[in-house]
Amino acid sequence: MLTIRKTLTASAIVLALAGCSDAPTSTDTNAQQAKVAPAADNILLQPFKGPYGGVPAFESMQLDLLMPAMEAAMAEHLREIDAIASNEEAPTFANTIVAYEKAGSTIGRVYTYYGIWSSNVSSPEFRDIQRELSPKLSAYRSKINQNTQLFERIKAVYESDELATLTDEEQRITWLIYNSFARNGATLEGEAKARYAEINKELASLHTQFSNNVLADEENYVTYISKDQLDGLPDSFVKAAAAAAAQRGKEGQYAITNTRSSMDPFLTYSTHRDLRETVWRTYYDRGDNGDEFDNNAIIKQILTLRHERIKLLGYDNYAQWRLEDRMAKNPENAMDLMMKVWPAALARVEEEVADMQAIADELGDDIAIEPWDYRYYAEKVRIAKYNLDSNEVKQYLQLDKLREAMFYVAGRLFNFNFKPVPEGTVPVFHPDVKVWEVADKDSGELIGLWYLDPFARKGKRSGAWATTYRSHTTFDGDKNVLSSNNSNFVKGPDGEPTLISWDDAETYFHEFGHALHFLSASVKYPTSHSGVRDYTEFQSQLLERWLTTDEVINQYLVHYETGEPIPDSLIAKIKKASTFNEGFKTTEYMASAIMDLLYHTTDPAKIEPDAFEREQLDALGMPKEIVMRHRTPHFGHIFSGEGYSAGYYGYMWAEVLTADAAEAFENAPGGFYDEEVSERLVKYLFSIRNAMDPAEAYRKFRGRDANVEALMRDRGFPVTSQDK
Repeated sequence: MLTIRKTLTASAIVLALAGCSDAPTSTDTNAQQAKVAPAADNILLQPFKGPYGGVPAFESMQLDLLMPAMEAAMAEHLREIDAIASNEEAPTFANTIVAYEKAGSTIGRVYTYYGIWSSNVSSPEFRDIQRELSPKLSAYRSKINQNTQLFERIKAVYESDELATLTDEEQRITWLIYNSFARNGATLEGEAKARYAEINKELASLHTQFSNNVLADEENYVTYISKDQLDGLPDSFVKAAAAAAAQRGKEGQYAITNTRSSMDPFLTYSTHRDLRETVWRTYYDRGDNGDEFDNNAIIKQILTLRHERIKLLGYDNYAQWRLEDRMAKNPENAMDLMMKVWPAALARVEEEVADMQAIADELGDDIAIEPWDYRYYAEKVRIAKYNLDSNEVKQYLQLDKLREAMFYVAGRLFNFNFKPVPEGTVPVFHPDVKVWEVADKDSGELIGLWYLDPFARKGKRSGAWATTYRSHTTFDGDKNVLSSNNSNFVKGPDGEPTLISWDDAETYFHEFGHALHFLSASVKYPTSHSGVRDYTEFQSQLLERWLTTDEVINQYLVHYETGEPIPDSLIAKIKKASTFNEGFKTTEYMASAIMDLLYHTTDPAKIEPDAFEREQLDALGMPKEIVMRHRTPHFGHIFSGEGYSAGYYGYMWAEVLTADAAEAFENAPGGFYDEEVSERLVKYLFSIRNAMDPAEAYRKFRGRDANVEALMRDRGFPVTSQDK
């Protein structure tokens, strides 16, 4: 599944110098130091205290502490950087690279709290602070990135004879740090250098505004329906919608919130076509309503500034710069992968629409399939073709049971044991959040903690994501992991389990894959946690495959009322229908990925976002019955920061690796729990993080490079010679 996530370590803050708002963006703090409260009085600045090597003081978070804490932390980090840069000793790995890795621990902790306010418990008051902080954070980051003395020391180590004497991980992080500076303005001088910093500051504000506009539309646009408009909706959904309405002061009504987890089932089951259209338009028009939260003008500004910035560095377009250090290497390779799959996806959509139209005609509905009809009639096709009812499947997908299934998989593959932490032992930022202790099953050695925040609520951004509050390192003493998964499931009524769809269950496993990636790390340095965007989704996509293993199915997919295991006949239907609706899923995703590349390889002067989206999709032959998974005005992956900009294709790139790696398990004697293949999985694909080149790591796991042919087989698309 495709999700937004924010993965942050202390090192990620200083490595994310490329303008990614997944890390703090920046500030000139010296002039404001006089206003900063003493560190002893600000809990956000303090080292994590308490059990498990220290944990975030979430129970003591106060918003009025955030601004002074961030300003003090930035000032401290800049002093640390200046000390490294002005060191009179000759540059060495120890006094430059290791010192750089140690710097910024305080701002890393502060940004943990910042991230919680931003993603999990946002408010209008926080957004005001966020708007004020964004340009300051950008200026701070630019001060580090453009510190000439620091860069010269890093460069000296990178080019020194000492490099050959370092370990493989030490050589790689030296290159990663050097490359980050070299690619992000460190070599610029004079006016170009000043303009580069100013652009980063402007982009930081625009990214924040874009994100907050989308969140405003998600909060402000809720569809309320009455009891006589519930036809077709499953009982579990009706109860959840009633609870959501009650939470919003609308007792007796039913709230269809503006999130995918609410929109998707409503469009699948509601028999009221006019309401389906209303809910569909409400969701897909986020950021595109022509009001104060409209994002079209902001998109134009973002694209223009990004283009200006990369021209300062000598690149032709933004995507060329962005992909240079990723597995794809350039936008042509990324687009080539898209174009290998696109025709097959369109052909499958044509078949799917024909099947849906036939059923609509048979029912005498007298309609032509529109986007708000696709899920509704696809469900009818699923029942007709495979006798598979998604609502029937949902009765066996209990959120708590699926969590236990994930723990089982982690135990088999990673030898992890998950034990609930008693409430009150570890502070949390919301009552919904629960915490587990993670340890080695055999030795009992503590690995870390796993936080889970599963439910949607006001102030929480949509989607699902994983993050860390502290990552594993050993260079400065062992550090256990504080990892977190976050979702937006619609909570079941009091006393009843939360039931989710099959797609949501896959997303649950997907995000847990990221957590396992964090928890299994065996690297020494923080920079080894910096991800390669077209690779980091691979591990989590692969973990989705364990949802359909017999061991998980037989033990954890049980009926929420009777406790009976899911029938073999129903599982057989699920597996038989595994490539059902693949045209829709592939096309809606790829449309977003292709548009991302087009936005970042086209001169922004020629782009008017609203028209550009329509024109380019028409040229690609986009079916009228489907829209982009993330339409441009709410495409947060690429416009609320730069973590995925020109890189959304990475999910498909990772899918090639996923399909190929899954075949390694399928062909192994022990299947998906084969001990020898599992050992290679953990050793080369999870624990190594970015301490090894991803292509090399994959070859060590598989014995060869991955091939797109596996992806085509996996999706049920015809394989041609050009796919090999």
